[in-house]
Amino acid sequence: MLVHQFAEYAVKEQTSKLPVDVIHHAKRAVIDWYAAFLPGSIVAPAILLEQALAEDLDHGNARLASGRRATLRAAALINGAASHSVEFDDIYRDAGFHPGSPVISAALAAAQARGASGEQFLRGVIVGYEISTRIGEAVMPSHYKYWHTTGTVGSFGAAAAVAAILGCNREQFAHALATVGTFASGLQQAFRSQAMTKPLHSGHAADVGAMSAMAAAKGVTGAPDILEGEVGFGAAMSVNPDWKKAVKGLGVDYNITRMTFKNHGCCGHTFAPIDGVLHLQKTHGFTWRDVKRVRIATYKAGTDIVDNPAPEGAYQAKFSLQYVTAHALVHGSVRLIAFSPERLIDPNVRALLAKIEVVADPGLSKGYPNQRAAHVEVELDDGRKFAHFQPTRKGDPDMPLTDAELNDKFLELAMPVIGDASSRRLLDTLWSLETSKGVEFDFTSRERARAAG
Repeated sequence: MLVHQFAEYAVKEQTSKLPVDVIHHAKRAVIDWYAAFLPGSIVAPAILLEQALAEDLDHGNARLASGRRATLRAAALINGAASHSVEFDDIYRDAGFHPGSPVISAALAAAQARGASGEQFLRGVIVGYEISTRIGEAVMPSHYKYWHTTGTVGSFGAAAAVAAILGCNREQFAHALATVGTFASGLQQAFRSQAMTKPLHSGHAADVGAMSAMAAAKGVTGAPDILEGEVGFGAAMSVNPDWKKAVKGLGVDYNITRMTFKNHGCCGHTFAPIDGVLHLQKTHGFTWRDVKRVRIATYKAGTDIVDNPAPEGAYQAKFSLQYVTAHALVHGSVRLIAFSPERLIDPNVRALLAKIEVVADPGLSKGYPNQRAAHVEVELDDGRKFAHFQPTRKGDPDMPLTDAELNDKFLELAMPVIGDASSRRLLDTLWSLETSKGVEFDFTSRERARAAG
């Protein structure tokens, strides 16, 4: 059964000689997670969850971004939600999945709670990524019709990471996965409103993953055929899952080396069009004032989620292809400031937004999820027309962010929260994680820095 194959891999991975590039990419994933986590930790829903889960705070050995103590599960939940809140977390393209939020949130909480070393933490992260990304590939693309992969598949990744860090044996590890499968959830309807539920999917995945691993370590058992069983995860949540993908290359070919790190602070389905219009603007030198019409053709799985010509509020704007494209043309980028109250009512952005047409392209739709491309056409008021095919997204494995660009992203997002010196010190620490004796990092929160004057 699949959970036993995963368990066999995971136990071996705890003492294997990991390739240098795998360790490097795991550190990249953790750095990118912190880049999304820190700004997400000072906004809703994370700040509200701290209030809601007050009884689970100020004791335990795991930590929130503020340094506040928490139980393992509370930290996994709150940090999991925080790291998915500002839409800057990583993507495994071939599964339409954000593994970092559930996997690293749960792994970090477990490592802190158990006093694990940096290397043990990284090994847990790697195991969580490798198992969950493969489960995601096996059930895609049909799974994505109704389900949020980060909430569903992310549960398995979180359970795997925590089970590895807890030192579960083969049987315990298998039961951690077998148990968490029944808790996997997250409906896409949550995407289509101003609700805070979407980041809670990631927090829930981290929480139930941690709980299932902790329980399995004490002897709690689960259904071993939860993935491929007649009424199991695959049958219930996808159409004809390809379980061969779930174990292909496991332990040899590492998916963590092929992550997408976001270059824009919004839904990943919007990235190829954003990159495309910015390419045309840079190439031909026009401004947003010159634009008469923009036509974007991209894949249907994306347009189903991001075709929103009248977004209300910051959350919907992050999932409005029209809004983020207009913002990119007016302001040159789509970073966190794009969703500030002032930008959301920017009359220039709103005027341009009305000139943008979004359609689903049948050819590009067939390439999903392995390719995320867009055809972009811009017509100017003077009659000139420009077209561009954007075959991938900046940040994807075939057009990756360099280490230097990842550092810049981290500092841009971390410094407003924890300050310049703390951000640079944390970044240096994360680049040497494999040699660290622990993962309770010393950095000062913005609130404490303010209190200290």
